[in-house]
Amino acid sequence: MRPHPSGPRYRTHTGYNPSLRAATADRERTVDVLKAGFAEGRLTQDEYNERMGQAYEARTYGDLTELTADLPAGPMPPVMAQYPVVASAKPIRTNAMAVASMLLALAVPVGAIPAIITGHRARHEIRQTGEHGDGMAVTGLVLGYLTIFVGMLILVGFLIAHARAGGPAGPVHFPRGDGGPPNFP
Repeated sequence: MRPHPSGPRYRTHTGYNPSLRAATADRERTVDVLKAGFAEGRLTQDEYNERMGQAYEARTYGDLTELTADLPAGPMPPVMAQYPVVASAKPIRTNAMAVASMLLALAVPVGAIPAIITGHRARHEIRQTGEHGDGMAVTGLVLGYLTIFVGMLILVGFLIAHARAGGPAGPVHFPRGDGGPPNFP
């Protein structure tokens, strides 16, 4: 292989270590750049074939970089090598009240009122602590209120239907306690 280029194109990739071993995916990205260079007329057929063979034999990022140093969009090193990821010190958890609100709302109709109470408490706690679960709390609230609303509609509908049917026919008379015939009007 040719020696490492020392021009400005090579210096743009100095954020990584050229001696790091290349993976198959890195070789494939290099071949893609070579294909683009050939398709754009930047490489002849012979140059493309030679460099493609060298790309599949390359062992390091430096080997791959030299194959595309004179082409635009050469292989980019992995982001992890340039910018290490720092893990969060404390994972954010989901609010337990929010989970309870959603589960209670699913226990129709007995869980509607507890779902509303826990949903409001969960949203208050989430605003204070920054926990996850606001969507679950809102789901519990919506389902709880919806259950109560539908229950009220059913009750009102039942009362209206009962009133239109004539309702009770008057006071109900119970049989006399002396063993005589019932007291019906």
